[in-house]
Amino acid sequence: MFQKPNYSESESQINAQHTKQHDDVETVVGPSVHVEGDFSSEGNILVKGIVSGNVKTSKLFTSEKGSKVLASVKAGNAVVSGVVKGNVKVDDRLELTSTAQVLGDIECGVLVIEAGALIRGKVTMKGLEIDDPKSDKKSGLIRGIVKDDDKKDK
Repeated sequence: MFQKPNYSESESQINAQHTKQHDDVETVVGPSVHVEGDFSSEGNILVKGIVSGNVKTSKLFTSEKGSKVLASVKAGNAVVSGVVKGNVKVDDRLELTSTAQVLGDIECGVLVIEAGALIRGKVTMKGLEIDDPKSDKKSGLIRGIVKDDDKKDK
């Protein structure tokens, strides 16, 4: 009567990838630890406590529920479940879980947001190929010429 949900192959691959990345954690800030100052790592970073400084890694950055990062984050990939008060720049995939709170601008390639996540800031994603009409100076010139022609006819 009750069956397990049938996950697609891509979802199971993503979950396996995240599990593998969590197994390779190089730096852990424990739940009772408060780090002050910037730090960077070439390996994965897991924050369970409080970090008052910029965090940088070329791999996976993870902040667990209850954690706080009070500065900017730069990472290859990121999963945020805690609070980040600073800009978040992720080269590839940023996942915001239902408990995530981000107060700052976000820049990433792929953005995954669960229901309940909170963001206050600008979101910019790579790969946008749509022309912005506000930045197109030619459209402004055309409107100006049309307006001048309309005044001459009257």
